[in-house]
Amino acid sequence: MRRSIFCLIAVTMLSIAVAGESAEKPAALTLKDMQGKKATLRDLRGKIVVFNFWATWCGPCNAEMPRLVSAANSYDSQRVAFVGASVDAPETQNKIAEYVRKLRIAYPIWVGATDDDMKRLRLGNSVPCTAFLDADGIVRARILGQMRPGEIQERVDWLLRDRQGSAPPAVVTHLDEK
Repeated sequence: MRRSIFCLIAVTMLSIAVAGESAEKPAALTLKDMQGKKATLRDLRGKIVVFNFWATWCGPCNAEMPRLVSAANSYDSQRVAFVGASVDAPETQNKIAEYVRKLRIAYPIWVGATDDDMKRLRLGNSVPCTAFLDADGIVRARILGQMRPGEIQERVDWLLRDRQGSAPPAVVTHLDEK
């Protein structure tokens, strides 16, 4: 009897500990926008957020960017925010403004992102990578590597439906493909 009670207590405590660790918390990240002003994910609460890490020197980022620009334009009138976070080092940050102009990126671009910022959102350390946050700021989906056609829409539409219906894969990895 004593052993059964001990086992029950141990299982209960383990369940509480696991539940506490897996509690979903809003993502926290603070960078600067291209004008040098503080920009935070917290400021975007209430909107679905497509948060993309990229760099001017990244070939897959360059191939993916037109897809992001098009998607941002198509969701412009809805409660969806697109944000690009450049991981360019200080010595290449002077190329960002021209890159944004050339590709006609109308959504906010944040600068100074690092590998640590990507890891904080559980995106690894390779660009491009994208996190999809719900209106509460919780990361609900991730794409590691260059997105494929339909992957943005699939995740954004699911989040706009308040996660009703069939959920897209929580993590998609396109890093090892050639």
